[in-house]
Amino acid sequence: MRAYGIAIIAAVVLGCGTAYAEIAHDKVKIGVLTDLSGMYEAGAGNGSVEAAKMAAEEFGGKINGKPIEILAGDHQNKPDLGAAVANRWFDVDKVDAIAELVNSAVAFAVLDIAKQKNKAVLLAGAGSADFTGKACAPDHSVHWVYDSYELGAAIGAAVPQLGKKWFLLNADYAFGAAMEAGVRRALEAQGATGVGSLKHPLGTTDFSSYILQAKAANPDV
Repeated sequence: MRAYGIAIIAAVVLGCGTAYAEIAHDKVKIGVLTDLSGMYEAGAGNGSVEAAKMAAEEFGGKINGKPIEILAGDHQNKPDLGAAVANRWFDVDKVDAIAELVNSAVAFAVLDIAKQKNKAVLLAGAGSADFTGKACAPDHSVHWVYDSYELGAAIGAAVPQLGKKWFLLNADYAFGAAMEAGVRRALEAQGATGVGSLKHPLGTTDFSSYILQAKAANPDV
């Protein structure tokens, strides 16, 4: 499966217009842009970097006869920093594709740059359904991960067992907004309602005040 991910990157790289009909430099550079120091590091981060290196080895270490080089970058869950790394990688380091991109807000920023520069992105960590919806960029990206639509649908399937009144607590960034939209859509399809919602800053660890406000709305869930 790891090698399959590299195969997808190869297909996207070689498919991004005439600029990629032939790889111009002596290496195929793939940048793994992830969270190396924050809340998503445990589930992505250094593990994603190592998985990419293993995938390159399993794929044979080459694309079109050119050796694969894996770079690692830390976006720190900041879209502006992710965009800066993407610009440097594409313009200075001549990176061919950027992969992983856990954190949808960062991924949207990097995808915009990839489209401008006719580069490739493998979204293997960003979960907003908009990447295959209104922000779909089939010539420059592949969204190869769960998304907020299917997560919302799974939550909706629990309505008959858990109750009709739901209170929604979401992280205040792109994925949180997409999750709320997906859950509300699924709840409505089941005849349930959202009796309230709150947004919390990304990285919040103390939810006591949010829980008190949610309890005051008297939800089932």
